[in-house]
Amino acid sequence: MNQMNSPLIRVGVFYDGNYFLKISDYYYFQHERKARISLEGLHEYIRHQVAEEEDVDVRLAQITDAHFFRGRLSATEARDKDRLFHDRLLDDILMNLGVQTHYMALKTRDGRLQEKGIDVWLSLEALELALHKTLDVVVLIAGDSDYVPLIRKLNTVGTRVMLLNWDFKYEDFKGETRVTRASQQLLEQVTYPVAMHDVIDRGLEQQDEVVEAMFVNQSEPAAFAPSTAAAPKLARPTGPTAAGPVGTLGMSTIKNLKNGFGFVVMPPNNLFFSYADLTEGDFNDLREGDWVEFTVGRNHRDEDCARNVRKVPAPQMTDGEDEYEPVGLHASAEL
Repeated sequence: MNQMNSPLIRVGVFYDGNYFLKISDYYYFQHERKARISLEGLHEYIRHQVAEEEDVDVRLAQITDAHFFRGRLSATEARDKDRLFHDRLLDDILMNLGVQTHYMALKTRDGRLQEKGIDVWLSLEALELALHKTLDVVVLIAGDSDYVPLIRKLNTVGTRVMLLNWDFKYEDFKGETRVTRASQQLLEQVTYPVAMHDVIDRGLEQQDEVVEAMFVNQSEPAAFAPSTAAAPKLARPTGPTAAGPVGTLGMSTIKNLKNGFGFVVMPPNNLFFSYADLTEGDFNDLREGDWVEFTVGRNHRDEDCARNVRKVPAPQMTDGEDEYEPVGLHASAEL
């Protein structure tokens, strides 16, 4: 039979956003690939995998719907945490790929931000679209057992479910073990379970073009190169802390780096920062001892931390100086 005369396989892709971003962070910070997952490349892989499972030409496996669900900070909280730029960047990527975004406000409970209701919202949307748009295959990028009822209902209406799942373990910057593993109930209910950790490792080893394309190209544009402007002469800090009030512009060296997090030297308490606080360049290019410029911020525990971090050239020592000390340079409303 000529496959091109066969019906089109309509595919809907549904992302549990925080789950996907956690996976992307793992490949960027923990995995030897040191690159983020490309949504465009992942969608191409999905088309090939669906075509293989459904035994059709890849041209007949088309993603007709893609939806991304995630809890989101308020504008005020995102501004205070320097997250607005990163959220907007993610929105741009999703928009350019035609992925529809669904955001739900994060709630604070016991002093911690929590995401509630995203799984229910995703499930309702997926079931509605499967029925109204007669999706043949729903691809779920998630790992929580809360999605089991959705899968059972999709099975009832005859929609096949493909689950992209990951299984890995690593130590975070605090030395605590972090484990990501899909619910066994999910794996037992879906039509096509796909162990992506195995697919990716095997594909990279075999230099599979489809798997290679699942990662963002790490070539860095010149606009992100560190500035070569002369650094200001620094004075030694005085008083119990060198950090200063929120908004103070500071300059110091990186004490240590691990798993996407780091500390900037600023006695008596070194300032914590994460990859999300970088304004230029790639976190993986940073090294312990590098000089960075930053602004003093406050985290959710109301502790000093470093924001708007960017690598700068080491300051030039003048005659008679043995070393430079970290210092808060001046108060600044913005960079």
